Amino acid sequence: MIHKLQLNLKNNKGYPIFIGSEILNNDILINFFTKKQVFVLITNTTISSLWKNSFVDFFKKNEIKLYEIIIEDGEKYKNINEVEKIITFLLKNNCNRNTVLIALGGGVIGDLTGFVASIYQRGIKYVQIPTTLLSQVDASLGGKTGVNHVLGKNMIGSFWHPMVVFSDIKFLNTLPRNELISGIAEIVKYAILFDESFFQWIEENYLKIINLDAYYLSYCIKKCCEWKIKIVSEDERENNNRALLNLGHTYGHAIESYMNYKKWLHGEAVSVGMVIAARTAEILGVITSKHVNRIIFLLKNIGLPVRAPKIMNIEDYMMYMINDKKLLSNKKIRLILPTGIGLAKIFNDVDHNTIFKAVELSKL
Repeated sequence: MIHKLQLNLKNNKGYPIFIGSEILNNDILINFFTKKQVFVLITNTTISSLWKNSFVDFFKKNEIKLYEIIIEDGEKYKNINEVEKIITFLLKNNCNRNTVLIALGGGVIGDLTGFVASIYQRGIKYVQIPTTLLSQVDASLGGKTGVNHVLGKNMIGSFWHPMVVFSDIKFLNTLPRNELISGIAEIVKYAILFDESFFQWIEENYLKIINLDAYYLSYCIKKCCEWKIKIVSEDERENNNRALLNLGHTYGHAIESYMNYKKWLHGEAVSVGMVIAARTAEILGVITSKHVNRIIFLLKNIGLPVRAPKIMNIEDYMMYMINDKKLLSNKKIRLILPTGIGLAKIFNDVDHNTIFKAVELSKL
């Protein structure tokens, strides 16, 4: 079964999201890929070896022109140098505004491809085909694109929405177990933010998700996409409640940046970031210890890290957090903090001493 969701934007430039299995073998694709356009498939070395041939065969069968760009696998390749390489390829092959880019991969490929699409000839179309759980539940929709800078994650970017998103759960069959578990962190994030009953459902069924049960996977992806659609349609440019989706990310991005995007996967860093955020809320007295422990217990049971890295001190966190896009002009750190299970708020005046205590408490 294939689910279709629709993200509607105020400028009437919304787009569909398809969730299901064997989408490549469905007639849906041909409605978006036509002979009148040239397509450029952008993927990484890992995904290329697993899935590229299926796409090449599809385009050959339908006599549609397709170029291929394959980059190295890893967060460290989400940078401005790769952007320049892709643009050079597009120019050398005379790609124009009718060219459509196809992002086949996880969050790195999706963000990188979307950013190139947003700036090449002042904007061309692109398609998101996310291959990781993390990108299927979160990163592939919403229009955030960008690359990393040595001083911070996603510091160079733009808002540029895809023309369509195809989330096929069959891709998850070849996903390494640690990356699958990493993606579940984003699912837990949505439950903490918006839905206590969904949180309880995850507590009861996380093993089925890890074991790739198609029904439970599809349910999770659809549920998270529905929440993100609601938030993005109301606040496309993150001027208000869309900031809630950054729960755990300010702390998590500091960890990723400090580690130079090695060792820690994004979802792993976000997991610890959510723990530190929960500890921050606990220190401020806006969440009970019972709820904090429940969050930590679920993340730990799933197999996600729940302790802050001991090699990082408060100065390490602050160095990256003060460069974060979410910093306020008065140097106060803006954080998204849980105030319960299914509840969260934006706090604009979290002082450095509270952050220090929360980080230290999360190391224990």
